[in-house]
Amino acid sequence: MWVQVNGKEQVCPVPENKQLNSLGLRGAVPLCHHFLRALVRPGDRLVDATCGNGYDTLLLAELVGEGGHVWAFDVQETALAATRERLFQAGWSERATLLAAGHERLAELVPGPVRAVVFNLGFLPGSDQACRTATDTTLVALSQAAELLAPGGMVVIAVYTGHAGGDTEGAAVLEWAASQPAKQFNSWRHYQLNRSATAPFLVLVERAK
Repeated sequence: MWVQVNGKEQVCPVPENKQLNSLGLRGAVPLCHHFLRALVRPGDRLVDATCGNGYDTLLLAELVGEGGHVWAFDVQETALAATRERLFQAGWSERATLLAAGHERLAELVPGPVRAVVFNLGFLPGSDQACRTATDTTLVALSQAAELLAPGGMVVIAVYTGHAGGDTEGAAVLEWAASQPAKQFNSWRHYQLNRSATAPFLVLVERAK
């Protein structure tokens, strides 16, 4: 992470945490965390659009420090409870606002601008797969997220296509990212070449500085 030393930003090692520090880049989520660690600075404002079991929210709360803030969305109380507990155990509860709402309400509930908006699509691991992100609300949320970004900010989307409806949602996310004006946004797709065609992949959409 970054700290201010004599008015200048310097790299400072983050606390050792096996839940947050990846041992490799296998899968979309470790790659997502790699980009977030490079992007986020203390004092930033961030959004976790799908807090799930709370690991992304916990990382974001770590990265923003005491002066920043995280807004975390989920429609499942089990997800919010798990996230709330992880933040409490880390001593970072005040760094985050947990919202029992769908991410299609981003523009209504989050005051911009923000440095990053993180999406981890699909379903909550270990839960009913019938409760999962949906193409229509995901597209609404992505459009709102792009509008909330500060210059140089980024929407980061972990996409899963191996479950029912996941392929349709993934195709829609790629189409949305590709449609962003090139003078205003930089859109990327990242995926592992040595995994199956249904393996998760990462989409990054950066607002130009």
